[in-house]
Amino acid sequence: MPSLERYSRQIVLWRRGEEDQIRLLKSSVAIIGCGALGSCIAELLTRAGVGRIKLIDRDVVDLTNLQRQVLFDEYDAEKLLPKAIAAANKLRAVNSEVEILPIVEDVNPSNVLELIKDVDLVIDATDNLETRFLINDACHKLGKPWIHGAVLRTYGMVMNIIPGETPCLRCLIPNPPPPGSLPTCETAGIMNTIVMIVSSIQATEALKFLMGYDIVKNELIYIDAWNLRLSRLKVRRREKCPLCSEGRYEYLEGRRAYAQALCGRNAVQILPSREIKLNLEELAQRLSRIGKASYNGYILSFDDGRYRLILFPDGRAIIKGTSDVKVAKSVYTRYVGG
Repeated sequence: MPSLERYSRQIVLWRRGEEDQIRLLKSSVAIIGCGALGSCIAELLTRAGVGRIKLIDRDVVDLTNLQRQVLFDEYDAEKLLPKAIAAANKLRAVNSEVEILPIVEDVNPSNVLELIKDVDLVIDATDNLETRFLINDACHKLGKPWIHGAVLRTYGMVMNIIPGETPCLRCLIPNPPPPGSLPTCETAGIMNTIVMIVSSIQATEALKFLMGYDIVKNELIYIDAWNLRLSRLKVRRREKCPLCSEGRYEYLEGRRAYAQALCGRNAVQILPSREIKLNLEELAQRLSRIGKASYNGYILSFDDGRYRLILFPDGRAIIKGTSDVKVAKSVYTRYVGG
């Protein structure tokens, strides 16, 4: 058992003292998304001594992330490190007693159950409703509690979801709005302070749950950081909820999207139609003859002067410089193959 001395300032807070800290050290969490919310939550839970933390993210660090994503720095952005890897590097230096498991993957219907099946709690730190609905389905199917969080501009929200006990996300939002109809961080902006507030609430609820204390249930916590307002809004189970009432796993059973425009990012994600493993070092050497190519041990970056291709070992790619799926597929085929 690790030494409890480093946790002494919080042990005096816990009702059961060292017993509660030992519960945390034996607990496990999956954080889906290592951006603004995810990086802050991961740091708080690591410092608090949550024993095993999975960091799941599909993206790489970008300069525009540094304004609000607290675990990353200019080196990470320059080297285009995957967010899960960069976060894990920092967190292991913070607390070597915590097991940090970085997973550089896109969360989708084919892998989500496997990714979260062995944790006590799932924390949503994603940036799109489709993935949140998928998490909602997967956690309901496995009976896993999860904490939803979202931020935009100076506003944020948190909702604890316990399958079979509380309303689910689709009780709150039955169906996603049409693509492009909602503002994003890129189009509406985001203040870094609301990130800290919402992630702190999510982390607090996570710690309470993992130690066996009561958490906020059947309520949506809404925060307006600019006007210093916090509201707790009642949420009720929806009679005709597609998931809670009708048991339909529409997102979990949905077809995997092989090409997807990333909301507000002027980028498209491409997934290979079959399992492959690329030798990125060799491919970088070939591509360097026709453009700017580099390999950092994790991902390949290639810039042809118009588009930027971020390629992962499993063949997944992010094509930057377009939101047109057809154009992105063409770029992928041109440089990677069909």
